[in-house]
Amino acid sequence: MKHNIYLGLLAGCLSLASISCSENQNNLPVTEENNKPEEVNFTVDTLYSALENPWGMVWLEDGRMLVTERKGEILIFENDEYTGNKIQGMPDVYARGQGGLLDIQLHKGWVYIAYAKPMSGGGATTIMRARVDGNSLVDQEELIVTSPASSAGVHFGSRIVFDNEDYLYFSSGERGTKENAQDLTNSHGKIHRINLDGSIPDDNPFVNEPNAITSIWTYGNRNPQGMVYDAENNRIWQHEHGPRGGDELNLVVKGENYGWPLVTFGIDYDGSTITDIQEKEGIKPPVHYWDPSIAPCGMALVTSDKYPGWKGNLLIGALAHQHVARVTLDGTSFGSEERLLQDIGRVRHVAQSTDGYIYVVTESPGLLVKLVPQD
Repeated sequence: MKHNIYLGLLAGCLSLASISCSENQNNLPVTEENNKPEEVNFTVDTLYSALENPWGMVWLEDGRMLVTERKGEILIFENDEYTGNKIQGMPDVYARGQGGLLDIQLHKGWVYIAYAKPMSGGGATTIMRARVDGNSLVDQEELIVTSPASSAGVHFGSRIVFDNEDYLYFSSGERGTKENAQDLTNSHGKIHRINLDGSIPDDNPFVNEPNAITSIWTYGNRNPQGMVYDAENNRIWQHEHGPRGGDELNLVVKGENYGWPLVTFGIDYDGSTITDIQEKEGIKPPVHYWDPSIAPCGMALVTSDKYPGWKGNLLIGALAHQHVARVTLDGTSFGSEERLLQDIGRVRHVAQSTDGYIYVVTESPGLLVKLVPQD
């Protein structure tokens, strides 16, 4: 059942003091001018309210929309309504804790899926691709499996993006073991880059490093659960969970070390200090960070003309604070932030459809909503 709730601008802008520290040289100071919200009025159309733990959204060439559920299901929507059907022929998933069926993307007729694969020793973030024939996955190909497998139920990542040269990038969390992120001999706590068939590009930064995982593009990442490609500027934006404080927005750059756990603005969950270092030579600093944490998950880059005041902005889901953060950018610098959809639920993902509308999925409650602009 659909219903509309008029929201307009659901929240005013936040002061930078509530979301970041002004001492960070990578954050612009917020002034009245650069923190002024763009007026975009919209209604929220609730399309479905029985999701459990949704993760990813994608639109097929025939116009149908697929929504992944972490337990291992893909729900099929058509004309913004749930059809009652699910994709058949799914692989088994390691549905434990934060693991299970994760991101889904479409590229050149193939559906690419990130999921936790059950293996001896636990589960491993895995990328596969397949074609959709009716309601079934066919021609399935496993492209890459991260290693080693782990029994930990946390920090799987994982998002998928493609660049203008048809490389596939995906994120993998450090599986709850901090040291993994700095260790090039394992896949965890990294952004990876592969060819569409799963092979390794010969210009990846660590292909000639002894014993290194050759798919690694960046390292020192904690648990990246949001990633988007800016095709116009040939940039990848990524965000990741910090511990208590220190969630980060990063610009993904080949071969860079993003510092976890050597450098962080957060502290451990028990209140202990992880490190008192926030800057270090050889470490790529975040473009922006959140303290307290918002627990970012999912992200969309607005390119649609349907939201003219938001074009070029990032829309970032917040699990902990249950909103969508609209982040403006000044080139590769942070500009300002506004909270939308406050208290809608734990926002798992934000995506822009092929016809330019913004969709959001949440858990607790499990909603699929569409933001419909109003004149």
